[in-house]
Amino acid sequence: MDIVFIDAVDIPDAWFQVISNILDRGRRYKVQHGSFVGEDRIELDFAVIKIKYPYSEPYDLMLPQIPVSLGIPNPVANGYVEEYLPYLMTDHVKPNEEYTYGSRIVPQLQHFIDLLKNTPNTNQAVIQVAQPSDRKLQDPPCLRELGLKIIDERLHMFPSFRSWCAYNGFPANLAGLAVLQKYIADEIGIDIGEMIATSKGLHIYGYAEEVAKIRCYWNEKNEK
Repeated sequence: MDIVFIDAVDIPDAWFQVISNILDRGRRYKVQHGSFVGEDRIELDFAVIKIKYPYSEPYDLMLPQIPVSLGIPNPVANGYVEEYLPYLMTDHVKPNEEYTYGSRIVPQLQHFIDLLKNTPNTNQAVIQVAQPSDRKLQDPPCLRELGLKIIDERLHMFPSFRSWCAYNGFPANLAGLAVLQKYIADEIGIDIGEMIATSKGLHIYGYAEEVAKIRCYWNEKNEK
C-alpha cells in the first residue's frame, strides 16, 4: 500500500499537491460498484492531508484559482461555498434527498461545542456522519466522521472520507468544513487550528484526467 502524506499551507496548495500525486502515484482501475460504474478512476491507496491554514475570508480564497492562460475553468466556481453551506450547516432535507451532511452534523453540534468548552482535554469529540443503515443506500455518505480536538488552545479538525473526488469535491468539501470549523471554534471561544484530512479513496475520474494534467503541466513534465 502506498501512503501519501501532504503538508500544505492552505486548501489550494493541498489541492494542487493532491492532483499531482494522484497523476504520479495513483492506481488506475474501473469502478465496479458505486458512482460511475464502468468508468476509469485513478486513486491513491491512502492519503493524509495536513493543512496549516484551512480558513480564509472571503471564502473564494479557499478555492483553487486556475491561471487564465491555461484555458480551463476553476474546479469549483467562485461563490460556491456560500451555496454549499446550507447543505452542510443546516439540518434541512429536501423531499428528493435521503440525507444531507447537515442533517447528520447539526443535531450533534451543540453537544460537542459544550463538551469542548467545558472539558477541552478529551478525545471523545467526534461527529459521526455515517450510520449502519447507510449500507442500504445507493449513495452512502463519502464523509464518515469529523474529529475535533483542542491542542494549544486551538481547534483542530480531522475529517475522514471513505471516497473523495479530488478534482471538484476535495476543495469544495474542505472549504465548507473550514467554515464549520471556524464556527465551532468561535462558539467555544478559541482560535481555529489545522485541518488533517484522511481518505482511503481519494481519486480523479477519467472525465477530469485531462484538465488535471493541464493544470499540473503533467504532459510537459513527463515529456522531458
